[in-house]
Amino acid sequence: MDESIFQAYEDEIQALEEEIRLLTEKYEDIRQESTFFSDEEILKAIKSLQRETPEETKGHESLSDLKAQLESLETDLAFLMKFTGFNFTSHSRKTVEKTRNRTVQKHRLSGKCHSLSFQLEFQLLEMQNNEKVSAVVSDLSIIMESREDSNVSKFVSR
Repeated sequence: MDESIFQAYEDEIQALEEEIRLLTEKYEDIRQESTFFSDEEILKAIKSLQRETPEETKGHESLSDLKAQLESLETDLAFLMKFTGFNFTSHSRKTVEKTRNRTVQKHRLSGKCHSLSFQLEFQLLEMQNNEKVSAVVSDLSIIMESREDSNVSKFVSR
């Protein structure tokens, strides 16, 4: 056989090994990310609510008020999604660093805008000084899967 055929096979093997490595890293990143709240956080919140006496709940909103507020937020979100054309399909959050008054989280949002799929990744730094909380977004990255119109991808990447 010709040496160039062997080289072509070697190149293809190396490309496949690199793709496997990248997919493995991506899988590990996804596995490590948490969604909005872990099961442990949810159970802890439920248990704390179940243990409260009526006197302790005076400062908190009632369950019906919370449900009404949730419905209102869902209605607002549905309106914004219809108005803007943005439809978010998933969200994940990974805490990178947490101290007493500083939290750094990495967020990943996926969705579609009309027919264009996208991913939005950013880092959120929340700092608390006394009673004031401030947040800063950094490392913003927009990834689009637009093969039809590369000009849109170029524009967004700028």
